[in-house]
Amino acid sequence: MSLAVLYSRALSGMDAAQVTVEVHLANGLPNFTIVGLPEAEVKESKDRVRAALQNCQFEFPARHITVNLAPADLPKESGRFDLPIALGILAASGQIPAGLLADYEFAGELALTGELRAIRGALAMTYHAAHCGRAFILPESNAAEAALVEQASVYPGKSLLQVAAHLAGREQISRFIPDTQPQAPIYPDMREVKGQGLAKRALEVAAAGGHSLLMSGPPGTGKSMLAARLPGILPQMSQDEALESAAMQSLGGTFEVSRWKQRPYRAPHHTASAVALVGGGSNPRPGEISIAMHGILFLDELPEFDRHVLEVLREPLESGRITISRAARRADFKAQFQLVAAMNPCPCGYLGHYSGKCRCTPDKIARYRGKISGPLLDRIDIQIEVGAVPQEALLKQGDGEASQIIQARVEAARQRALARQGKPNAQLSVTEIDMLCTPDAQGDALLQQAITRLNLSARAYHRVLKVARTIADLAGSANIESTHIAEAVQYRRMDKQG
Repeated sequence: MSLAVLYSRALSGMDAAQVTVEVHLANGLPNFTIVGLPEAEVKESKDRVRAALQNCQFEFPARHITVNLAPADLPKESGRFDLPIALGILAASGQIPAGLLADYEFAGELALTGELRAIRGALAMTYHAAHCGRAFILPESNAAEAALVEQASVYPGKSLLQVAAHLAGREQISRFIPDTQPQAPIYPDMREVKGQGLAKRALEVAAAGGHSLLMSGPPGTGKSMLAARLPGILPQMSQDEALESAAMQSLGGTFEVSRWKQRPYRAPHHTASAVALVGGGSNPRPGEISIAMHGILFLDELPEFDRHVLEVLREPLESGRITISRAARRADFKAQFQLVAAMNPCPCGYLGHYSGKCRCTPDKIARYRGKISGPLLDRIDIQIEVGAVPQEALLKQGDGEASQIIQARVEAARQRALARQGKPNAQLSVTEIDMLCTPDAQGDALLQQAITRLNLSARAYHRVLKVARTIADLAGSANIESTHIAEAVQYRRMDKQG
């Protein structure tokens, strides 16, 4: 009887749990069994592994083969276990030495020819493997992604034959060295937006404090154009933020190395389901709110989304994470995204347009706006109206500020917040708001009037204070003054309409 032990990884939410792959060859009728809660893709690896071994001119043992994927209570999915299973069979049958197996972790899907195909979640797996002190052998197409983990030792393999030769000491695979000069992210420029001074200012405040934003206005006023330019004025991503964002996109199978340190911008269609938005499935995968980690989630035509779909955003907006519970398992995903939404002011879209062509009745307008619940609106920090741009402004050449100039102010304001409390203003707790967002006497009086006139909820009151704190940071002021409170109150337009 022969036994080989290898190591791999299984994805479980944000975690990449270690999986011990045990391959045992015993006498008896030829049989190939995989145990350890394998899902359909893992069960099918028996045929892929058999064909790959035979096409690479290895001997497939005519014995009773048992593959155990431990721990047994952790579901195993995808074809990433093909490579360790194949290598385990080769080591257990004595076709390759087993001495170096404990120094590596393995993952890769096998083609029938023995070539290695790309896998999902390579970045998350490599991150955990590096903390265990092991090198990682994985498909060549995943090497650049996995090497973004600075302390990781990544060895790219083209085929099963090449990996077997490396373990046998016949042909060494060189450690992957990533490109040391990544390209700077390229975003659309804010200068291209004509007019809309108030909306640009609101986007600057939202970027500086990490606040959520809702824009209401007629079609063609530039709401989508403004939202697409918000990532370009956000602070540059730190190494930790970039790694978290890339790992989440890797789990969703959407990461590209060319977008390293680029703020994600996700804009799902209004027909998207709740599962597509927050994640789910029998084997939970991240949704749009998690793939937009440290970036922008843009919801255009907000009232056209199903109300149930919008309501699932309420908890992640507050907590910055989402827990997906199923009968057999539970997965936690981070969801620190910045929500930007756009909507028309009425069903036809032209309420308040200078053309005066809106004919919607008050009842129709009320029903249309009623598609967005009050609790969800309460959680959106900044709510503004984006009016139609006058024709003469459209004919002028673009003379606004470039994104790079706005980003410098945003970066300075964000650094003030991080130096003060170690987090963006949008993430302040109630206790921290009481400590850090106290306005002066005039500002406090103005805020009291706003509470009475607008009938602000406790949550809206705290969000006004957080926005005012960001406005003060942009102005370089240590104290929140009445002018900062006044501007923050102006960003609650939907409260006034209600």
